[in-house]
Amino acid sequence: MAAAELLQRTPLFDAARAAGGRMVPFAGWEMAVQFSGLVQEHKAVRQGCGVFDISHMGVLTLRGDGAKDALQALVPTDLFRIGPGEACYTVLLNDQGGIRDDVIVYDQGQVASGDDSAGQLLLVINAACAATDTAWLRSQLEPEGITIADRKGDGVLLALQGPEAQARLEALSGANLSGLPRFGHRELDLAGATAFVARTGYTGEDGFELLLPRDPGLALWTQLLAEGVVPCGLGARDTLRLEAAMHLYGSDMDTTTTPLEVGLGWLVHLEMPKPFIGRAVLEQQTEQGVQRRLVGLQLAGRAIPRHGYPVLAAGAAAGSTPIGTVSSGGWSPCLEAGIALALVPAALARPGTALAVEIRGRAEPAQVVKRPFYRR
Repeated sequence: MAAAELLQRTPLFDAARAAGGRMVPFAGWEMAVQFSGLVQEHKAVRQGCGVFDISHMGVLTLRGDGAKDALQALVPTDLFRIGPGEACYTVLLNDQGGIRDDVIVYDQGQVASGDDSAGQLLLVINAACAATDTAWLRSQLEPEGITIADRKGDGVLLALQGPEAQARLEALSGANLSGLPRFGHRELDLAGATAFVARTGYTGEDGFELLLPRDPGLALWTQLLAEGVVPCGLGARDTLRLEAAMHLYGSDMDTTTTPLEVGLGWLVHLEMPKPFIGRAVLEQQTEQGVQRRLVGLQLAGRAIPRHGYPVLAAGAAAGSTPIGTVSSGGWSPCLEAGIALALVPAALARPGTALAVEIRGRAEPAQVVKRPFYRR
């Protein structure tokens, strides 16, 4: 997308720019990559509280009494393990067990609309996949009588993240959130409107994601910044999620990788008797094992790995045939080291295994480490 005018803008675009946001193209949107600085924003979330504009994400409602049964055929995770007010992380699969997208499914129970009441799920999907996900879900679910609608519209989606997030949100809403578990969700009165609030995030910290109509969302953003909550951009969002070893769709997983290959085997519930797309491939991989695995790498010294850099066997010289590729990489402000996620042969995936990453013509020593890199 060459012309900036073709990029979409969230309702907070002007407010973000006024707060010092440096705007860049991302997944078809013009978004703030940073405000005060990546490291400052990263540490604000780790130590206090930061707020992200994530209004570029897709939000859908799936409505119909058979919504959960119908969606179950598209994901490997047992959706009946969650009930109203609960949610789960899962992936949409293709016939080869490859990952179409990763999503969060929120069970909203029976929801009244007009004169009727029906089961309703809410899905949050990646911005880059929003159009294709929506079209594919409609092709799969509408013939089953499930209605799919855009839940976000021109609204605002915020991520309030950090150890102070609960106290901040309680002060704003007057609600006691101590009993809301991770992946729990409810509605709260915020900025004069009803907000959908979920205890979810993409940072490795406690926090909440908040969906509001456009004007109340802008008012809430303004109020949070006025009260000292740090505005954060895409740069800090990426370093935070990398330290927490959270996958980035399109880098750490895509339609060519299965959940078992990228360390998401905990999402695959083969004990569930129901069929789902890609099940046969995952059953075969479970029985025979996988040939490659996504691992965490920590580098020695000050070397910084980046997406696409070659991963080498220990002792191999720069320019040697790679044994893998960095899928995500960068500098960890908390560990003060270069860290990466990389796909490597399964035989080299054990923590403690010595490898190397080729960076600017040098083979920089690296070691396979347990994930996540950072845990509160």
